[in-house]
Amino acid sequence: MGVTKITQTFRSQVTPARMFKALILDSHNLGPKLMFSSIKSIEFIEGEGDAGSIKQINFTEASPFKYVKHRIDELDKEKFMCKYTLIEGDALTDKLESISYEVKFEAYGYGGCICKMTSEYKAKEGIEIKEQDIEFGKDRAIGMYEVIEAYLMAHPHAYT
Repeated sequence: MGVTKITQTFRSQVTPARMFKALILDSHNLGPKLMFSSIKSIEFIEGEGDAGSIKQINFTEASPFKYVKHRIDELDKEKFMCKYTLIEGDALTDKLESISYEVKFEAYGYGGCICKMTSEYKAKEGIEIKEQDIEFGKDRAIGMYEVIEAYLMAHPHAYT
């Protein structure tokens, strides 16, 4: 079982606290509201959003996937950091065992932040993961961050 590690960086004009609250703590409410063409609903299957909780994202018919389940492994509200693992769903395809993520929001410039996301793709036994196999997921993650950032820029009092 091989592991492919990818690190992405996204700069935002929004503070780390606001991005963290919107993208991590309240994604179950904000995600379906802003990305209604691809996300049907997000619900907690277990827990209420703290470490150990399991969140299911249900996609619309327009999406190539039906659903995914994430387990929240670690949540640090003071350091604006979250670790979670995609543990179930058709996004894993027949090649992946799981995908683990670490997301951090760090202050940058005057009032902005840098989001650093590290993804570890754990392949099933005998499978080799190539960059093109994970391009779609990388693009969707950055797209979601950009939508949330645009919402926060347009609503400067949201998540303060």
